[in-house]
Amino acid sequence: MKIAFLTSEYPHPSIGGSGGIGSSIRYLGRALTQLGHKVTILLYQQPVEEVIDDSGVTIRRIKNVKFKGLSWLLTRKKIERIVDEIFDLGEIEILEAPDWTGITSFIKPKKCPVVIRLHGSDTYFCHLAGRSSKWINRFHERRALKNADAVISVSAFTGKTTKNIFRLSFNYQVIHNGIDLQEFTPNHNGIEKSRILYFGTLIRKKGVLELPLIFNQVHMSDPSAELILVGNDSADITSGSDSTWALMQPLFDAKALNNVEYLGPKTSEDLRVEIQKATICVFPSFAEAFPLSWLEAMAMEKAVVASNVGWGTELVNHRVDGLLAHPKDHNQFAQYINALLKDPNLNSKLGKNARKSVVEKFGHQMIAIESLKFYKSIMPNARL
Repeated sequence: MKIAFLTSEYPHPSIGGSGGIGSSIRYLGRALTQLGHKVTILLYQQPVEEVIDDSGVTIRRIKNVKFKGLSWLLTRKKIERIVDEIFDLGEIEILEAPDWTGITSFIKPKKCPVVIRLHGSDTYFCHLAGRSSKWINRFHERRALKNADAVISVSAFTGKTTKNIFRLSFNYQVIHNGIDLQEFTPNHNGIEKSRILYFGTLIRKKGVLELPLIFNQVHMSDPSAELILVGNDSADITSGSDSTWALMQPLFDAKALNNVEYLGPKTSEDLRVEIQKATICVFPSFAEAFPLSWLEAMAMEKAVVASNVGWGTELVNHRVDGLLAHPKDHNQFAQYINALLKDPNLNSKLGKNARKSVVEKFGHQMIAIESLKFYKSIMPNARL
């Protein structure tokens, strides 16, 4: 089969970093390629037009059209023409795009079916954060969903919530995100005692403003505990602050703050080293779809304490392969962290079960096969 992914982000050395959507497409694209299928990445919002090979995956960089007031429409029509051209040339058979900002709202290929995968739209994340979304994003995201030939959701929670907030009645297939199990393998050398790791963007919706209040309680019980933060800092829309890290620091008790280290963003290789050194990983998020960071930690046999909101129970089995609590329940969150710091046997048990769960359910080739079956269901003549 020949699959194209339309996206504004994709991790590659010559392109730059990426968020979760780009990383999930990379995992899926490489798995599809390994299974013998052709994958093309249509990467818009690029400064140049060029074609790059990424381990068998073809990346086609696309410059946006610049025309005051009409760039959004002209860029979409440019993408539509490219899709029609490469479809007619036999280079692709199906196009998949994320729901984020509704890029396919005015893209209607003549023959190529369009699948939307719900990774979490701007409207979705604003809804979970309890604030209003930009009307233009909501308009495009809703229109893109209405125009789609089929819909995949990375979690049942995301699918149900998206239908409700847009008041649409589309059907969707749940296909969770997956990761490359060869990239994230257990390595217990160098684990540091009482080292708590959070990795991800420092942003309010991921619960990082709850982390200081949680860690204060952890530190009272275990003064040797350390909190390590890895990821990009971000501006905070609610307060107007240019830095979420700046908002976090006054929330720590003075003594607890001495045991906190913010390392900033890391390369994939360096991040794996940080995960390896961690005793446990923590994710007190309020807004996710199906986070890769949780899967990556679990794949490396790390016990996790994570959010019990929505998607959380689809990814983590409480007390089996991780522990779940509400981010606002600082006391419970801290108790779970302290329990894992104090009980190496429990920590090891949950970590091993976590790896087992990811291997059984979230390997990227398994997710690729599920995706292929779905593509086949809307394209009866396509080759599996």
